[in-house]
Amino acid sequence: MRYPANRLMRYPDKGYIAGVCHGMGEHTGIDPILWRALVVFTGGGLFVYLALWVFLKKEENYH
Repeated sequence: MRYPANRLMRYPDKGYIAGVCHGMGEHTGIDPILWRALVVFTGGGLFVYLALWVFLKKEENYH
């Protein structure tokens, strides 16, 4: 089962830690590096990142 490309999910095999920023990049079309910068340089960014890590579905590789 494939999800639509615009569905927000995390990509643990493509990201650095949990793939949350890569998932945000895929969903919005914005480079994941900018999402990582927002996580690091904003006050609540780490809290939001952790919440998304817990609640977002993991992308599954179906072959």
